[in-house]
Amino acid sequence: MNLITVSTRVSYPMAINLMLLIVRLYVGPTIFTHGYRKVFRGGKLAGTAGWFDRIGMKPGRLNAVMASTTELGVGVLLTLGVLTPLACAGLLALMVVAIVTVHRKNGFMITNQGGGMEYCLGLSVMALALGTLGAGRYSLDHVWGILAQWTTATNLIVTLALGLGGAALQLLTFYRAPKGA
Repeated sequence: MNLITVSTRVSYPMAINLMLLIVRLYVGPTIFTHGYRKVFRGGKLAGTAGWFDRIGMKPGRLNAVMASTTELGVGVLLTLGVLTPLACAGLLALMVVAIVTVHRKNGFMITNQGGGMEYCLGLSVMALALGTLGAGRYSLDHVWGILAQWTTATNLIVTLALGLGGAALQLLTFYRAPKGA
């Protein structure tokens, strides 16, 4: 079978379904926790809003709400395996914005001063792979037949177009590089 024409409802071998589940159970709760921390930990939403203002995402409050809400929603959707290509597009958009606004100037390694882009790129690659392949058999997408008519090519195009398009739209609308950045 040609992978490009395979429906997301195809019966992948058990090992692939298990790996898709494992990736979802890592990425979903990880990104959910990021959103949770923005709202309920540290400086809470007000502190997050101030940080967004400082990195050039203005208005900070609106961007803090959008980022945390997206992280919480994407986290739940990925964990359950619901609307997976769309959730992965949201994650891709978040990571591209994070790379452009915070991490690219710090190089590749996350251990670099200020945190490099390695972690965000890793999540981007996982989002693109998961968005393309779909959530697998152990997901609500599969159980409910959501997006069953979509091919892996459709999944890839949707994940890339909405992810990169969403990131570009947010950056063009809200990002103003801080002086000296």
